[in-house]
Amino acid sequence: MHFGFTNEQLELQKRIREFVEKEIKPGAIERDESRIFPYEIISKLAAQGYSGLPVPKEYGGQGKGYQELAIVIEEISKVDVSVAVAISVNISLYGGTLLYADATPEQLEEYLHPVVKGDKIGCFALTEPSAGSDVSAAQTMAVEDGDDYVINGSKCFITNGSVADYYAVYAYTDKELGPSKSMACFIVPRETKGLVIGQRHNTSGIRSAQICELFFQDMRVPKKNMIAAAGKGFKLAMKTLGGGRIGVAAQALGIAEGAFDVAKKHMTERIQFGRPISKFQYPAFKMAELDVEIDNAWYLTYRAAWEKDHNIPGYNIRASKAKFYSSDVAMHTTTEAVQFMGGAGYMKENEVERMMRDAKITQIYEGTNEIQKLIISGSLFPR
Repeated sequence: MHFGFTNEQLELQKRIREFVEKEIKPGAIERDESRIFPYEIISKLAAQGYSGLPVPKEYGGQGKGYQELAIVIEEISKVDVSVAVAISVNISLYGGTLLYADATPEQLEEYLHPVVKGDKIGCFALTEPSAGSDVSAAQTMAVEDGDDYVINGSKCFITNGSVADYYAVYAYTDKELGPSKSMACFIVPRETKGLVIGQRHNTSGIRSAQICELFFQDMRVPKKNMIAAAGKGFKLAMKTLGGGRIGVAAQALGIAEGAFDVAKKHMTERIQFGRPISKFQYPAFKMAELDVEIDNAWYLTYRAAWEKDHNIPGYNIRASKAKFYSSDVAMHTTTEAVQFMGGAGYMKENEVERMMRDAKITQIYEGTNEIQKLIISGSLFPR
């Protein structure tokens, strides 16, 4: 099994690195401060095909795989993971929901193609106040009424929620039957009556990402907008999250690499006691340890992506391992980077304190690391 990049993938990596340096790195600190969503950057990424890499060509994508998507997410995350999050949700979660569901070609053309082109934004509406790790505790209900379903309930922590044009909404059709038999999924356009965009969450990290509450108040959704019938929604959500975790692993990997590079530069330039900090054994050894951890995170992430692209059974377990390990590496690396840089590391202009704030969410969203351990241990000891 070979994890080296092909010439085509190396060219993709080169191009996205150039794009990141020119279009994304400038303004990253200001976007964190202002919390402004990077519409212009998202449009430019889409125009160059970066936002539709794993989407079939007939729906505006590039027909590539998750290895290519991971390359793009990793490189963006080195300088501004908020941008990477928006792209990842658009394609891995919202796009994945449509691609893995029973969506018709007409639904894919109407609801996926515009997102891939960068004309529209999508989001994944699963989490609720009472249902984070425990999806079965969801309360949102969809009741059949003539040619529609009437949906009532709420969602929280919905990334892209404040700016989305389309919402992939998961709801029960019969609470008594539980998620495996009654969870369904609907595509809900923003203008739908009864859809209320709630308060934007004031997050510690990923500050320019748009994360909010959603409320459904007698929201009428035509039956034709159902993309996963009752009983198929839960499996759809779990499969979508499996792919999405590769995106989170790539985000965490990029954050770790970005912080490592900043700290490395500082340690070679900062003179203490007559020599660069890098010449002292303790910090040099710590950086060596981090370098090995980042390497391991790279292999886990791209092995998961490779297995998904090659339809290897159980790739979702590998995705959980990659997400769990890479996010811990991101948190460890960014914390150490701040410490290595001392007071300078705590200053916003040196970026590693932002990376530290950004890293924390990768241990939490798309399944906390505790949930990843549950998934991994379940594969070792089937219940």
